[in-house]
Amino acid sequence: MKTLAGRTLFITGGSRGIGREIALRAAKDGANVAIAAKTSDPHPRLRGTIHTVAREIVEAGGRALPIQLDVRDENAVVEAINHTAREFGGLDILVNNASAISATPTLQTPAKRFDLMQGVNARGTFLCSQAAIPHLKMSTNPHILTLSPPMGMDPKWFAGHLAYTMSKYGMSMCTLGMAEEFRADGIAVNSLWPRTTIATAAIEAHFPAAVLAASRHAAIMADAAHLILTSEARSNTGNFHIDEDLLRKAGVTDFAHYAVTPGVPLFQDLFLD
Repeated sequence: MKTLAGRTLFITGGSRGIGREIALRAAKDGANVAIAAKTSDPHPRLRGTIHTVAREIVEAGGRALPIQLDVRDENAVVEAINHTAREFGGLDILVNNASAISATPTLQTPAKRFDLMQGVNARGTFLCSQAAIPHLKMSTNPHILTLSPPMGMDPKWFAGHLAYTMSKYGMSMCTLGMAEEFRADGIAVNSLWPRTTIATAAIEAHFPAAVLAASRHAAIMADAAHLILTSEARSNTGNFHIDEDLLRKAGVTDFAHYAVTPGVPLFQDLFLD
């Protein structure tokens, strides 16, 4: 398998969950990882901060740069990306992982929550990508990977959680448009989405306990992301990858170790038939 040794990654929302797992997988290769997230001080209910993950990255064999960042702050985004490039001598990979969720119907979604999801999900992805692209153009194998779903116009993906779907599809539209816009520059722009629910803080907070028990660990997303980020950028762009499908194509046949509760039927994630 190819390696991320010596490559520099900027990962948003990396203080826990999928972002953390992608960071640690890259660190095992000896990568440089900037962890950009809001959580600098310990959260009363959620484990992990940019500093705890930075320590884990170093322990795993990588180099770390913890950056407290709200991806809705345009100036802060630009400075964080530039700081990373200065610190490590460039930037090779952007992972747009930061995301806000409120899977609520229209009448139960206040404007503040709507704005949060649009600001973090769609706008944050756009701003981080915009700031990273000038640096990525100088990389030998540049990638943007966004954690967002394939887009479908079936009303069932909108009814019940319209605002959330709009924000996640906004992230996916960034993949669709930027992949074509920067194809000639050799920048790979792809999305990755899980086949099943993933055991993250969001699932624990917003879904019944039975869903968490029927989920997979975030390691499956990290392994799938590693395949994408070590691929040839010019030949792998504009795709909406599904973690399990990608790993099966790579020859993986045993997925049991990814399950939170082995033997329990898995709960399929949103946006997939």
